[in-house]
Amino acid sequence: MDYRRLGKSGLKVSEFSFGSWVTFGKQVDGSDAKSLMAQAYEAGVNFFDNAEGYEAGNSETLMGEAFAALKWSRDSYIVSSKVFWGGEKPTQRGLSAKHVTEACHAALRRLQVDHLDLYFCHRPDIDTPIEETVRAMHNLITQGKVLYWGTSEWSGQQITEAHAVARCNGLTPPTMEQPQYNLFERQKVEADYAPIYDTYGLGTTIWSPLASGILTGKYNTAIPNDSRMTLPGYEWLRDMLMSDAGQQKLVKTRALAALAETAGLSLAHLSLLWCLSNPRVSTVILGASRASQLADNLAALEHKTKLTPEVMEEIEIIMANKPAGPQRF
Repeated sequence: MDYRRLGKSGLKVSEFSFGSWVTFGKQVDGSDAKSLMAQAYEAGVNFFDNAEGYEAGNSETLMGEAFAALKWSRDSYIVSSKVFWGGEKPTQRGLSAKHVTEACHAALRRLQVDHLDLYFCHRPDIDTPIEETVRAMHNLITQGKVLYWGTSEWSGQQITEAHAVARCNGLTPPTMEQPQYNLFERQKVEADYAPIYDTYGLGTTIWSPLASGILTGKYNTAIPNDSRMTLPGYEWLRDMLMSDAGQQKLVKTRALAALAETAGLSLAHLSLLWCLSNPRVSTVILGASRASQLADNLAALEHKTKLTPEVMEEIEIIMANKPAGPQRF
């Protein structure tokens, strides 16, 4: 496991990290959560990602119970939460100072820690002035409850505005962004954020590197009964796959699988290493519901040399979706 700086900060995050979206509280119970986290930690993973919106907080509760049972030294791992979807009432949603603050306190209780290393605004909030959110995050940092704050799926313009507000008011600016990034989703990471990586030292903790499992090849012939696309509440993933655009993705996935085999890689390993090859990526968040699945994903790190310039060129030919404008690196 290698470690990368989180943007311009001094924080070193493992190149592969472990997230709980979809799995904890849905496919994974407390004992499995503990064993999966221990497996990741033993492999060198030091960042564990969560959010108030994952299974209505139950995901954080399971992770917190695992932290308590595993008894790791608090200075040896990084844990995050995200704020936006806390409940149905108006005061339980969005990025108002009230919700940002109270959601932080709730996450601390569920995760059983005294501070969050990373705290993300899970989506932009058009009903709350960015200055209010920036100030709320700054206050949590000065209180020692949060160390670094960031955004998730914000536009480059919104991140720029947050930095401008922070600079004008002597507040703490965002350090990182958590965007979706994979072979199908490239626009934000490769083009939209290109002007601000060096300007602000933006770090990225990317999610869905395997495109919700599509880039493992498991959906190439049918939807397995035990996949996330059959879970209650995730019908939108199945509908997306069955759409015309989803079927076009499967055509490209089959071509990528053939290329991966030629290169001596699995499709999942090729897809994960492709994400990791972008130096603008601080860490690639893995999600797994089984030990074998996590072990296989982590094993991709053993095959970095197989992702040669020639293989990268072939990937571009198959995908034909390189964003216009600034170059990827």
